[in-house]
Amino acid sequence: MTMQKNSVAVVGAAETTKMGKIPDVSVIGLHADAALNAMADAGLTPADIDGVATAGISPVELAHYLGIKPTYADGTSVGGCSFMLHVRHAAAAINAGHAKTILITHGESGRSRVGAGGWARSPSSLMGQFEMPFGVTSPPTMFTVPVLRYMKTYGVTEQDLANVAVIQREWAAKNPRASFKDPISIDDVLNSPMIAWPFRMLMCCLVTDGGGALILTSADRAKDFPQKPVYVLGTGESVETPLVSQMYDFTSSTAFKISGKKAFDEAGIKHADVDHLMIYDAFAHLPLYGLEDLGFVKPGEAKDFINERNTAIGGKLPLNTNGGGLSYMHSGMYGMYALQESVRQMRGTAPAQVEGAKISVAHGVGGMFAASGTVIFTNEKSL
Repeated sequence: MTMQKNSVAVVGAAETTKMGKIPDVSVIGLHADAALNAMADAGLTPADIDGVATAGISPVELAHYLGIKPTYADGTSVGGCSFMLHVRHAAAAINAGHAKTILITHGESGRSRVGAGGWARSPSSLMGQFEMPFGVTSPPTMFTVPVLRYMKTYGVTEQDLANVAVIQREWAAKNPRASFKDPISIDDVLNSPMIAWPFRMLMCCLVTDGGGALILTSADRAKDFPQKPVYVLGTGESVETPLVSQMYDFTSSTAFKISGKKAFDEAGIKHADVDHLMIYDAFAHLPLYGLEDLGFVKPGEAKDFINERNTAIGGKLPLNTNGGGLSYMHSGMYGMYALQESVRQMRGTAPAQVEGAKISVAHGVGGMFAASGTVIFTNEKSL
């Protein structure tokens, strides 16, 4: 069943009370904090929620902790874009009558590791057998596998990667909640410590504590809530491979392409209609892949598109306006923060508000190009 356009809306959205370093709150506590903040935003209590979705913890744990008795539960966990998939699934569930008011939560003690699980990979897993013995063990060493081929194919330089971080820091400077707000130059990025070639420290995401939550309901009910409704216009999802070394094409994410096309087709919009874009940026290369695989530019053109400041303040396609995972927040599964910024932009409440924005795209990656989710929002019911 295809989701009906604009039939579902976000009526509650909030992040955790604190962001960045939160050494006194556990993972489940961060989920609960974000959930209660989103409920307050929507004027609801746990008794009003009949659907739950989450990743990182179990929806069973979430429902029990908050005292929710749901008729719908989703524990889809495919990495940092899981929350984009949750929005897609929640919209379908609301259309199908499985639940009326669905809560999606995220919480992660990425920095402080309070109540956080380990990162161990079984030696018998695909990764344990075919990647880890060769030193491919952590995100910086995994993402370097495709990015080096991408750079060679399209002539992308370290300076091009550095510029992604520089421009996103400009956006972060406008955001009081951003972890890093001080301006940086391309030289600053290139002189920061080498992590794994070609990634230097300022090309890599933050490691923080925090979380966020969304509440969705049917569009016909949305007008009864205190906040301006943000409608779900189109959605998409896909998965590709658990091994970054086995991508179909190192210069492009197949999951990005499938997820993005599905969302745009469902929304019935063209790329020129998009006013605001969020692309999950765990590392500086991801916005390049996202711009190309979503179809905003042709293969190999993303670096020039960014260098010409099209995604910067005052540009024609504002990108990662919260500062992104490189400067705003990155607790591990960043997708929720991208969704939150899209909702703020559609509500007109973002710190770096894009004037007159009517359509926002939030696009996420899971794992190392393992999965993808795309959600297109609008603040106009008639679109």
